[in-house]
Amino acid sequence: MGRRSEERQEAELALLSNDESTSSSDIDDLEANKKVEQGNKHAELEYQTPTTLKGIWLTTYFGFSMALTIYNKFILGSFKAPWLLTCLHTTVSALGTLVMLKMGYFKPSKLSLREHLILGAFSVLFTSNIAMSNLSLSLVSLAFFQIIRNTVPLFTVLIYRVWFSRSYTMATYLSLIPIVVGAGMCTAGDYNYTILGLMVTLGGVILAAVKTVTTNRLMTGSLALPPMELLFRMSPLAAAQSFIIAIIAGEIPVFQKAMVERTEDASAFAITTTVLFLLGNGCLAFVLNVSSFQTNRLAGALTITVCGNLKQALTLALGIAVFGDFSINILNGLGISLVLAGCAFFSKVELDSKKRATLT
Repeated sequence: MGRRSEERQEAELALLSNDESTSSSDIDDLEANKKVEQGNKHAELEYQTPTTLKGIWLTTYFGFSMALTIYNKFILGSFKAPWLLTCLHTTVSALGTLVMLKMGYFKPSKLSLREHLILGAFSVLFTSNIAMSNLSLSLVSLAFFQIIRNTVPLFTVLIYRVWFSRSYTMATYLSLIPIVVGAGMCTAGDYNYTILGLMVTLGGVILAAVKTVTTNRLMTGSLALPPMELLFRMSPLAAAQSFIIAIIAGEIPVFQKAMVERTEDASAFAITTTVLFLLGNGCLAFVLNVSSFQTNRLAGALTITVCGNLKQALTLALGIAVFGDFSINILNGLGISLVLAGCAFFSKVELDSKKRATLT
């Protein structure tokens, strides 16, 4: 009996040892298209998330994104200060997440110095992505800028293939073709660019893909921060960086002049409506940021970039229907249709991948 008891204890210790020695790569490799044990709570969220929940978050993200795009158009029509607008968005996001923290919606994790530095670097990546985008627009035509930006999904796939050894089905690759080509057709126009402009624009595309993938990894990798906490830690740093750049870019006098013009009668109504107009934009940006991070976490970085191309096509259609900004030709119309068809195909492929992951 004594010997059997000892053997049983040794067996239990061996099992415990195996559980504790589970490779951290199983936790870190959430983006790899590999089978993960059901007992692991860090299983790949893209294929573990119920389709209905993923659809709800994608719809929410897409709706808020379109709404903020339209709202920003009105804001920048009166206040031509994009960096101050970014500062407003990140400042309200910082305050919003602080309120959520005080209300107990999330608890801050204990981070090491290295992890704090990683988040600091992420905030720089966030701000640099905006800076590269603005710089690109000053060096190339809008049509050329948009057609290069449409390749972000391709660079996202490349990053996963090279750095994370993630595999995709052939159907996924094929579904990206109409999405990228169609988005390019939507923006067909005068392609004016220089070699410097091309290099800067490509650099901006790579940064955009890296930012999207990094956002996903910070929430699903070894750090595994909740979306609200990631936004809480990143927003103040990004707000400070955006404000400094706004000062350097000379946006403060521009903003002051615009405020004087809007409130020149000095009435309480004019001042109140202007403040509420700006505050409403910041609040919508906060809601979008939360939705964006959560959608990225649940649906994956590639799906987010595909949504970006779909948003571009629908924004074009909306701009024609609502704002009358430009006229549409046959090529643009075919491009919109191609993007919509490609996104439908991509959605089916992702749904099939989820079903296969569930069965294996």
